[in-house]
Amino acid sequence: MKKILLSFFAVLVLGAIVSCSAVPEKNPGLQRQWMLISFGQFSKEELIKNKAEINLTGIMEKGKIRGGAHMGCNSMFFISEFKSEGKVKISGLGSTMKACENMELETAFSQSFDKMTNYSIEGHFLTLSDDRGNSMKLVAADWD
Repeated sequence: MKKILLSFFAVLVLGAIVSCSAVPEKNPGLQRQWMLISFGQFSKEELIKNKAEINLTGIMEKGKIRGGAHMGCNSMFFISEFKSEGKVKISGLGSTMKACENMELETAFSQSFDKMTNYSIEGHFLTLSDDRGNSMKLVAADWD
């Protein structure tokens, strides 16, 4: 009877360890939907009209977030890795390939987004910047 109980508890403990390690990481201050409000030569009104956004609500695995973006036409996808020292690495940027009338914003975004190397969060604002002084500012979509 002792062997059966010991085996049963060993299985329970092992199951708890495995299920806890499968729980995805979360960073609620970062993992949200962000609306683009400042980028290059585009006005805030243009960005709002195009519903320009970055979505970081995807599952975080090993410190990397599978994200998405939309700049008015095509859906974009990427992998981002935000490090505690204010560094970010964007990789695997891709998108659907629909032909759209107004592609300037989408083209500019796709040419610069994966070059962003720094980030900062101040209140409800996320700022991404590269090493050449280019930046994009976003506001949390769930902020009133």
